[in-house]
Amino acid sequence: MITSWFLQPPAVLVLVAGLAAVESGCSSPVDTPDTTQEVASLQAMAVRFAPADIAADVSGLPENERRALTKIIEAARVMDALFLRQVWSGNEAMQARLAADQTPLGRARLHYFLINKGPWSRLDHNTPFIPGLSPKSGGANLYPEDATKDDIEAWLKTLSEPDRARAMGFFTVIRRGPGGRGFVAVPYFTEYKGMVESAGAALKEAAALTTQPTLKRYLNTRADALLDDDYYESDVAWMELDASIEPTIGPYEVYEDEWFNAKAAYESFITIRDEAETKKLERFGAELQDIENHLPIDPKYRNPTLGALAPIRVVNEMFASGDANRGVQTAAFNLPNDERVIREKGSKRVMLKNVQETKFRQVLVPISSVALPSGDRGNVAFDAFFTHILMHELMHGLGPHDIHVGGRATTVRQELKETYSAVEEAKADISGLWAMRFLIEKGSLDRSFERTLYTTFLASTFRSIRFGINEAHGRGIAIQLNYLLDAGAVTVASDGTFAVNPSNINQAVTGLTREIMTLQAEGSYMKARALVDTLGVVRPEVQRVLDRLTHVPVDIEPRFVTAESLR
Repeated sequence: MITSWFLQPPAVLVLVAGLAAVESGCSSPVDTPDTTQEVASLQAMAVRFAPADIAADVSGLPENERRALTKIIEAARVMDALFLRQVWSGNEAMQARLAADQTPLGRARLHYFLINKGPWSRLDHNTPFIPGLSPKSGGANLYPEDATKDDIEAWLKTLSEPDRARAMGFFTVIRRGPGGRGFVAVPYFTEYKGMVESAGAALKEAAALTTQPTLKRYLNTRADALLDDDYYESDVAWMELDASIEPTIGPYEVYEDEWFNAKAAYESFITIRDEAETKKLERFGAELQDIENHLPIDPKYRNPTLGALAPIRVVNEMFASGDANRGVQTAAFNLPNDERVIREKGSKRVMLKNVQETKFRQVLVPISSVALPSGDRGNVAFDAFFTHILMHELMHGLGPHDIHVGGRATTVRQELKETYSAVEEAKADISGLWAMRFLIEKGSLDRSFERTLYTTFLASTFRSIRFGINEAHGRGIAIQLNYLLDAGAVTVASDGTFAVNPSNINQAVTGLTREIMTLQAEGSYMKARALVDTLGVVRPEVQRVLDRLTHVPVDIEPRFVTAESLR
């Protein structure tokens, strides 16, 4: 096992020493002999997330829209409760116990619990930070917590193809069958009935208050979808949303399902649209087909006709919850994930500008002063950081998605199984660099990016790898950084700093883009598994830089000051 950079006395290991006997896999929190040391350990872990005020300007909203916004946030708060239950069946009870404990230890535990949305430290390979807990299940509470991945796979083999597809759909949990025998697939709207009804009712109230037609349509259709798990109409309504308030709410990302990357987790992003910045980026949507047509892969793997819609929105976040507010904060996203919607309608990219600016200022700039030689630090630029994040999200929608393997129609997600998320994140990153270079050479991006593009990305690899290689983005970054090192595109100096080699970088970026997209097009699980296992690691020279970053926050802990002011 690779030793994480932040393990220093007192460390996480102190917290799990002398674990109490476990009942049904978990137990109530118990004090360690030295609570002062445990409080210090928890505070040391929590300080890796720098407190940051996240605000958005709502002064221009009419009174009815502000009231609608308040109702939307009310629905969004339900996503926290839903996600807590998806992570672990004991989460809600544990949160209540911790909230009732007003000792310094109780407050420290609750604080870190809320950052992680559970009692496992996501930056520490999901190590439990409350004594008495078992390791976190890779299946979370999306599958029976007494089952194994092998149990589920064996059951799936007994099902017909339609039943298997329903069982492994985005919006079902797997539970024990009658009498504890076998398994059954339970729809989300059944499993989480009371909570989704509450969220849906708040969205309906918000829809009645707003006078913005596309927002009203999205809120109404999304409220209905929460009650029957048919998200198609509301996904299309979300993509066509053209309003001052830009909410995203419901089950989307599959990272919490580490077994199969199949089950969607509830989350929300409640944002205010930045009209001026959105207009600046609209031109990128018109470039997508040309980028697809020139991807460095066999032409037979390219998509000759992308989905008709590819909207790009720049927004300022004012509230996030559920899977969108646990551990490392999202800087941008590309949704929906449903391949049918992507195939027919395309997908939308949302850039959280105020979150990105905060991360750049509080995390990336300090990292560059350690990881890069002094002469390169001036080439770390926010415009390059922001634009690459945009290209990352755009590239999620390009390249192979619907594929054929052995004569059968399938998807990349299904074939790559648990490797999908890490490989897809690596693809979006590296092909995003390739696409930026393509646009520079085409004249669609300013030549000034030649100076800042790769150096800013290199500094950002150390930012992302600190998320942990058990996390999809962190492992995807490790794959890329190690590939670039092996290709001589990135070099390491005698003082341990990293630099871009201009002679090799373009060829290496193209090569990795080709390799990842080709294995995706082939649906090759074996190649994906080998890529992840071989390159998805933290090498000693990288670890030495990480060891020198203990004074730099890993990410931010948002304080949603605008949302709180509306309560």
